[in-house]
Amino acid sequence: MVYLGIDLGTSGLRALLMDEKGAPIGAAERHYTADHPRSGWSEQDPGDWITALDGAIGDLRAAHPRFADLRGIGVAGHMHGATLLDAQGAVIRPCILWNDTRSHAEAAALDATEGFRQISGNIVFPGFTAPKLDWLRRHEPENFAQIAKVLLPAAYLNFYLTGGFFADMSDSAGTSWLDTGARDWSEALLAAGGMRRDQMPDLLEGCQPGGELKPELAARWGLTGPVVVAAGAGDNAAAACGIGAMDEGQGFVSLGTSGVLLAARNGYRPAPETALHTFCHAVPGRWYQMGVMLSATDSLNWLARITGTPPKDLTASLGDTLRAPGRVRFLPYLSGERTPHNDAEIRGSFTGLGAETTRDDLTRAVLEGVAFGLRDSQAALAGTGLRLDRLMAIGGGTGSRYWLKLIATALNVTLDLPSGGEFGAALGAARLAMLAVGDGTIEEVMTQPAIREEIAPDPALRAEFDAAYERFRQAYPAIRAAQ
Repeated sequence: MVYLGIDLGTSGLRALLMDEKGAPIGAAERHYTADHPRSGWSEQDPGDWITALDGAIGDLRAAHPRFADLRGIGVAGHMHGATLLDAQGAVIRPCILWNDTRSHAEAAALDATEGFRQISGNIVFPGFTAPKLDWLRRHEPENFAQIAKVLLPAAYLNFYLTGGFFADMSDSAGTSWLDTGARDWSEALLAAGGMRRDQMPDLLEGCQPGGELKPELAARWGLTGPVVVAAGAGDNAAAACGIGAMDEGQGFVSLGTSGVLLAARNGYRPAPETALHTFCHAVPGRWYQMGVMLSATDSLNWLARITGTPPKDLTASLGDTLRAPGRVRFLPYLSGERTPHNDAEIRGSFTGLGAETTRDDLTRAVLEGVAFGLRDSQAALAGTGLRLDRLMAIGGGTGSRYWLKLIATALNVTLDLPSGGEFGAALGAARLAMLAVGDGTIEEVMTQPAIREEIAPDPALRAEFDAAYERFRQAYPAIRAAQ
């Protein structure tokens, strides 16, 4: 048997084929773009996801004959997106994505409504799904009136694959409609936003089977036996499955478009006042908490664009020897911020610029600003009683050794770098598919990868990084007032 993990990302789709021993066989990718029709808006055509999936499947079939042995599929998707279907199952309008901030006023109003934080376990952030629907109700009433189903991106792919409406707990926890402790839709939260339970997909644990691949797709893909489609997961929960972060304190730091500091929890300990996300894990009886910053590698990519220098060249010019923080400071709030500020309107800034400031100074400041933003999340997690001594480091930003040393020192944690190969959301989704088929237990399937290297904090620079972090924390209210 082989299993397919699909990672539906913001900028592209990755499809990974995995064998019965959990080893990757091959992968294929397709890319697409988001639209930004207005400032703060971010949308995507779900049809682009289907085109990307069909292309990736074609590549896998052509390159790997074992694709014909496919028995299970799992989908991981970027969270919070509002994909709206009418009664005929047609998409009503482009999906409003996780990094869209148009509904900040609606989010604030829902967040102030009694019950939302207590039941959902989270602040109602502008990127979450519920405020998007409240915005639609106010500004696009003709579209709102047509809504028969609201699906998150992963659930929409599940619908395409099976014809059924189902979603997993980890993804659904990011809507602000889920009772995250009870792992069920909340009638009170739905009603407060003018929504109904029948407009929601059925809820399943991520490792449970949700349906079978449509016969017409199975025939088109050259498959003969039945193929189970798992409920799947939100992208970060799937990434946690991919690195085996299932138990209390196991976690990772992810340097992607956004920055994530995630830790698995054995119990439900919401702390919405910290702006941490407290979500269901993709397996029963477990949750996870994470701090999220909206612009991690996006901050470096922004600097690359305005300097005309590729990101890897910016970081390479710093060398490998970590230096103490410089005078130039960067606040990484290019698209607002979630943890710990929950501020959709704050924007980034440089301070401490001088006539002598160089491009390398700007690059160091950007890397330091992202690291200190992650330390904000670490401090929030510490407030819940969680101590983190080690973290797995994943994501595109881990290609910079300087950045890794900087983050390890700023957070005073050892960073573990997984051995080469697959260990991200696509692998986690394939593992969920394996469980949904019935091949193995959670303990057998959700294992941790081998570690190729450890990056320890530099004790000689700890005091200077601590002092720089305090200055970073003090800069936010001052810059916020000036803006």
